[in-house]
Amino acid sequence: MSEGLHSSPATHVIDYRAAEQLLAARDPRGAVRLLDSVIAAHPENTAARLLRARAFFAAAQLRPAELEFELVLEREPDNAFAHFALARTCERAGKHERARRHFRLAAALDPQPEYLAAARFDE
Repeated sequence: MSEGLHSSPATHVIDYRAAEQLLAARDPRGAVRLLDSVIAAHPENTAARLLRARAFFAAAQLRPAELEFELVLEREPDNAFAHFALARTCERAGKHERARRHFRLAAALDPQPEYLAAARFDE
């Protein structure tokens, strides 16, 4: 693929979709590689950043995942999934109080059973 073709908007959509498939196929590092070019061209693309955060988490790259989830939440503070995923990331990194705060925010924003269970409001 030529460099000009690689940086086209259509290629970025293809790369994003391919990254989704790689993440589903348990190749998070491959997904991150594809998403790096998408985000370099479209740094404002929150969906690509959220997908890259998920890929970092799946690759056990907790600090990059945390930073990416935080960036998503700066742009979309009412994104319950991003709060939940950031909480899982913090939990895995041993940041339990921070995790609890984000679990509770996720549950408050979207009271689905998984979020409510993780929020542990009864404690």
